[in-house]
Amino acid sequence: MNDTANPQPVKALLGAGEIRRLAAELDLRPTKTLGQNFVIDGNTIRRIVAAAAINEDETVLEVGPGLGSLTLGLLDAAARVVAVEIDPVLAAKLPQTIAQWRPERTGSCDVVLADAMRITELPAQPTALVANLPYNVAVPVVLHLLERFPSLRHGLVMVQDEVADRLAAPPGSKTYGVPSVKAAWYSQMRKAGVIGMNVFWPAPKIASGLVRFERHDPPATTATRQEVFAVIDAAFAQRRKTLRAALAGWAGGAVLAEQALVRAGVDPSARGEVLDIRAFARIAEAKNPLSA
Repeated sequence: MNDTANPQPVKALLGAGEIRRLAAELDLRPTKTLGQNFVIDGNTIRRIVAAAAINEDETVLEVGPGLGSLTLGLLDAAARVVAVEIDPVLAAKLPQTIAQWRPERTGSCDVVLADAMRITELPAQPTALVANLPYNVAVPVVLHLLERFPSLRHGLVMVQDEVADRLAAPPGSKTYGVPSVKAAWYSQMRKAGVIGMNVFWPAPKIASGLVRFERHDPPATTATRQEVFAVIDAAFAQRRKTLRAALAGWAGGAVLAEQALVRAGVDPSARGEVLDIRAFARIAEAKNPLSA
């Protein structure tokens, strides 16, 4: 008896020809303003979906589905997809594309016409975020979604490779900065690979990076997220300054900044680039001696 299971047939995904045909039907000319670079390689879509480690019972939030290449791959893996699209032409076309390519899944995708930076509610609570994000808004979109939708437990985003390095950077590294620290408030971010330029249409001038994240609880602190983020912004506003100098404006003077740093157990002569999210939370908490 042969115990080898029959492999499941590989479902077709949109390729370069299909993407260009859809664009021609819509008289679509991809714009840099909306960061429209469409994936035209099925194997890249399969790689992204596999790296996202989606369970078949999950609801996936996709931002910027575009012409639907990634959407189809996500529908093959997840129970439901909520696709948020800012372009009304693309949002209107996506259900038609799903009906043609995945007719059995037409009821499993909610298309939301909206700006991802402004959404506050969705038709279903997403458990995972998987998206090819426009380079110019990738970080604020990720931070907004993690803040607004605590149901997001994990995900994978494709961003500019340099941004991927920043999101996943550890304290003390050259690329560690505001995106790294703020992302660490919500989750553990790890770089999961690099995607070349030739799998997109139009091809971008730089490579893309995959960043995988797993949500964790924020640091235990009496300070609010807004208070902690204010410290982070001040600490990195002038990277070469010591924390005593960089936080002077935030604290109301260099002396008060030093006092808060000492209470938090942080060297006033250190720089923000060496501190992790827990240290920033301690500093925010120590600004008020009564709460330290």
